[in-house]
Amino acid sequence: MNKSFRVIIVGLGNMSVEWLRYAASRPNMIKIVALVDVVREAAERRAAEFQLDVPVFTDVDAALRACPADLLWDITLPETREAVVSAALVQGLDVMAEKPMGASWAAANRLRSLARQTGHRYLIMQNRRYHPQLRQLRALVEAETVGQVGLATADFFLGPHFGGFRETMAHPLLLDMAIHTFDQARFVLGSNPTSVYCHSYNPRGSWYQGDAAAIAIFEWDHGAVFEYRGSWAANGAPTSWESSWRIVGSQGTALWDGNLPPYAEVLDRPETDTFFRLTHRQEAAPPANGEGGHVAALDAMLTALVEDRPADTECDDNLLSVAMVFAAIQSATIGQKVAIPGGIR
Repeated sequence: MNKSFRVIIVGLGNMSVEWLRYAASRPNMIKIVALVDVVREAAERRAAEFQLDVPVFTDVDAALRACPADLLWDITLPETREAVVSAALVQGLDVMAEKPMGASWAAANRLRSLARQTGHRYLIMQNRRYHPQLRQLRALVEAETVGQVGLATADFFLGPHFGGFRETMAHPLLLDMAIHTFDQARFVLGSNPTSVYCHSYNPRGSWYQGDAAAIAIFEWDHGAVFEYRGSWAANGAPTSWESSWRIVGSQGTALWDGNLPPYAEVLDRPETDTFFRLTHRQEAAPPANGEGGHVAALDAMLTALVEDRPADTECDDNLLSVAMVFAAIQSATIGQKVAIPGGIR
C-alpha cells in the first residue's frame, strides 16, 4: 500500500490506544494531523504518550476547518457517532469508526444515506470478524464439511465490571457487545437473517442498570436458525469473548470454543441406518498467516480505500449487522417477533 492518509482522530479514551498503536506502526502510510476530544486533557495525554506533535481540539468542526485531512477515525461513544461521522463526510473525508454504526437504527440509516449522497466512504471496526480461528470456522462451513447448516448457536457468558457508560445503558449487552457476535454469525454463515424473537432481562445479582442478558432466536434467509444466549453479569465459568459456537449441519457439527482451533465431527457413512451413526473428527485447515483483531481489521479497511473497492465492513454491509441489534431490542421491547430490517423503527 503506497498511498498515505492525513488522519484526524476523534475520541482519545481507552479504545483509541489500539488505533494509535497501529498508526505508529505505519508511519509511511498514516500521518496524524489532529487529535480531538471533548476533554482536552485526554487528547493532550495521548499526544504525549505517542509523541505526537499535532494540534489538539475539543470540537470536531474546528479540527476539520483547521487541518487538511483525507480520513477521520471516529473512536467516540455511540451517542456522538452520527454528529462526528456526518461532519467528516460533509467536509469530504472518508471515515473509519468504532462500532456500532449508529446509536439507533434511524441514525445508522441516515449515515449510510449520507455516505451515498456525498460519495465518501464510511467503514466500521468489526475486529472480531478477523479472528483467525473464526475464519477457520467459516471455512468449515463454506466447504460444506458439515453439510447444509440448519442450526447455529453462540453462547456468551462473562462478568466484566467496566464502570462508566455501559453500566447505565438500557441494553448494554445487545447494543455494545452482541453486535460482534451477530456480525460474526453473518460472516460465518455467509447469509443474513430475516426475523428475530428476543427476550432481554437483567439477571439477579447484576451490577448493570439495564438488561445485561438476552436470548435471541434469528430465522435465516436460507432456512437455518441462529440462537444467541448471553449475559454480561455471569459470574464463574466464563466463555471466551468470542463466544462458544456450535454449527449443526445435515452431515455433522462444527464446534469452536473461542479459544482453541475449531473442528468438526462428521458422519462416516451417511447412508448407514443405525440408531447413532458413527462420526469422525475433522480438523479445520490451518489459519492464514498474519495478525487478527484490530490490526487485521484496520489493514483491511485501509487496503479497501487504497484499492478503491468495497470493504468487508463497509456501512452498506454493516447496516445488516446493526439491523440485527436494533431488531432484537425492538423484539425484546414489544415481546413479539420482528422482521429484519423492514420491521425496525
